[in-house]
Amino acid sequence: MDNTAPNPSAAAAAAAGNGVQVQGAGGERPEDASKQNLAQVTSSIQKTLGLLHQLNLTVSSFNSASQLPLLQRLLIDDGKNPDEFTRDVLNSCIAKNQITKGKTDAFKSLRKHLLEELEQAFPEDVEHYREIRATSAAEAKRLAQSQGTLPNGDVKVKAEH
Repeated sequence: MDNTAPNPSAAAAAAAGNGVQVQGAGGERPEDASKQNLAQVTSSIQKTLGLLHQLNLTVSSFNSASQLPLLQRLLIDDGKNPDEFTRDVLNSCIAKNQITKGKTDAFKSLRKHLLEELEQAFPEDVEHYREIRATSAAEAKRLAQSQGTLPNGDVKVKAEH
């Protein structure tokens, strides 16, 4: 058998391309076939847009707080353990804090030593200095309490219940 029989819709499409209107088998016009194809394409596009919309809603529904931070993702990509990195950062902060505490303690010791030396050399002036210092500290404390700040300058935060 010969499978090369002419296709009536293909012949109609070829004839329509030449500007000749040919009626296909079963009384179907070429415009009807192209309208049907257009309807199918439009339907397919609508379905695709619907799927894209659903995908967009799914992606936007993820909370960014629940995703891994960029630094952790980079560490994981590099094959490193984020927990070890966090431990190292905390240990570094503790070490820096101890260094800072040592410096603070050294300045306190120096201040105390200088006050002792000044008190021996200028007892009246040191007494006047201590009065000024006490008045200034009391005023700063009163101001901090009225503004809701702590003596170190931090702001008090009310806990929400």
